[in-house]
Amino acid sequence: MSRAVIVLIIFVLAVVMIMSGRGGGNFYVITLVLAGVPMHAAATTSQFILLASALAGALIFGKARAMSWRLALLFGGLNAVMAFFGGASAHQFSGSALKAALSVLLAAAGVVMLLPEKETVKTARERPGYWNIVDGGDRYVVNVWVAVPMILATGFFSGMVGISGGSFLVPLMVVGCGVPVRTAVGTATVMLAATAFAGFAGHALHGGFDPGLALPCGAAAVVGGLAGARLALKAKPKKLRRISGAITIVAAAVMMVHALAGK
Repeated sequence: MSRAVIVLIIFVLAVVMIMSGRGGGNFYVITLVLAGVPMHAAATTSQFILLASALAGALIFGKARAMSWRLALLFGGLNAVMAFFGGASAHQFSGSALKAALSVLLAAAGVVMLLPEKETVKTARERPGYWNIVDGGDRYVVNVWVAVPMILATGFFSGMVGISGGSFLVPLMVVGCGVPVRTAVGTATVMLAATAFAGFAGHALHGGFDPGLALPCGAAAVVGGLAGARLALKAKPKKLRRISGAITIVAAAVMMVHALAGK
């Protein structure tokens, strides 16, 4: 697969993934691996691409006020720290093991994304660990005691296998915390940028960064991220989430086959 084709695929993926509040790291990794890039180099390059697309998307969502900074700062910070440790630990495992782990995580995320949205709880009694949040015209409650442990686990494993965690963050916020879909998509995009930076730093400590491949892919991701965020503000996130869930399950099957084949 030529680099021009890879860059084109990255652009298309960036548009679709940012539209649905996901970084697309799983698909970036799959694209790079199938193009012959070694797993560790693919994971490092994927995190760089994620950083570029997420920053571009966050710019658009921020201007539209389609995000919760309160959730982004807490969850994003925790996610980023754990992504660094996950990325730094990745080289203790073989490429095949990482591919297999990625496929299992993708399958789980795909199933969760197809689940019905949780009925939003408007208010809760004021007590530690329960946040009553108002963003724009939306009011909802977040159970921090449930959300934080899930965010920590998501960040670690996302960083380890070279993905952003967007596949898990949006379902976690929408299904697990009752956050409105549009707010979850915008907030996840901001968190993806922090996670991608930390994961990239962890992977880069061990090398595997190819500027000749990463820079053009990153440029394509920036353009795709800008376009995807604008489309997301006009599209129906619920339908996009369901489509993305189905695609994620397919991607999980492809990666598992690739892992079992030892490629």
